[in-house]
Amino acid sequence: MRFLVVGAGAVGCFVGAKLACTGAEVMLVGRQRLVEAVTKRGLIVTERGVETRVQNVTAASSVTDAFYAGRSYDLTLLTVKSYDTVAAVTELKSATAISPPPILSLQNGVGNEEAIAAAFGSEWVIAGVITTPVAMPEPGWVEAHRGRGHVVLAPLVLDVAPSTLLPHVSTLLQSFRQGGLQASLATDWRALKWTKLLLNVVGNATSAILDWTPQQIFANPRLAALEVRALREALAVMRAQGISPVSLGGYPVPLLAWAEKVLPTPLVGYLLGRAGAGGRGGKMPSLHVDLSTSKRKSEVEWLNGAVVRKGKALSVPTPINHMLTHTLMGLVRGDLPWEQYRHRPERLLAAVP
Repeated sequence: MRFLVVGAGAVGCFVGAKLACTGAEVMLVGRQRLVEAVTKRGLIVTERGVETRVQNVTAASSVTDAFYAGRSYDLTLLTVKSYDTVAAVTELKSATAISPPPILSLQNGVGNEEAIAAAFGSEWVIAGVITTPVAMPEPGWVEAHRGRGHVVLAPLVLDVAPSTLLPHVSTLLQSFRQGGLQASLATDWRALKWTKLLLNVVGNATSAILDWTPQQIFANPRLAALEVRALREALAVMRAQGISPVSLGGYPVPLLAWAEKVLPTPLVGYLLGRAGAGGRGGKMPSLHVDLSTSKRKSEVEWLNGAVVRKGKALSVPTPINHMLTHTLMGLVRGDLPWEQYRHRPERLLAAVP
């Protein structure tokens, strides 16, 4: 198998390394510093205290370069941040004379698969999630923070002809397993992506706004209650769509959804802290990383913001997710000074509707 990984950050490099370990050909598309590091020393992956150096990978700084001299691939893995999806799709369309190979989106947030499908057709798109927190301390060096990786895949269209997408899905599952990842198939891609969204929103936007760790957030009873309210809104939006959460790689999300309905808020907050803060293995949430590195972009619009947009369309109130999205985007754009909120939970709580 020949894999093209577009957006070789921490997730892209981690998954690319796992696939390369099976003997597959892997081309990573990332920043120039990554290209230089991979060319010089290969990929370094640290997992459960064991360091592995993966040499049989190549890298390019653009999708166009990845297709040089007529190169072709069996499958594309899209691992760019959600705010770069449209640009990546445009690059793929420009670099390929015909439709690109089937595309697996391993991105966080809701809305990416729809954007890819609009460009290439739903029958060529696979939704996917990965539940292992990973970080890249420097270009070409990936750290996995929690146990064996778990990948779940779900084609957008299940009843396609056998000669098209499904054989790719089967081969991909086998490749992931050979590379040491737990891999499984789901039948409802929307449930898959919305369930991952639930995990991604917990303690994420609040961490970025306050410059606090998730542990600090859930140690504060009022902030923990705020996170519970945000979760309840997201679950209400899912229910309005007829979507039920599913279990993901050791995260019993359906049980958490049940607990949200029957347990008191402090206890739900405690469970959220265990699931969200504990599951990240000490890694700061992604929204905090983007804000602290002054990217002027944020995936909050595909996380809490997705809850707000869908809630508005379905007449489901989402005031907490709206407040978190609005505040964080104000900080990202520079409309609000971060110093007004950093380490000042009372400021954020004063904005709670």
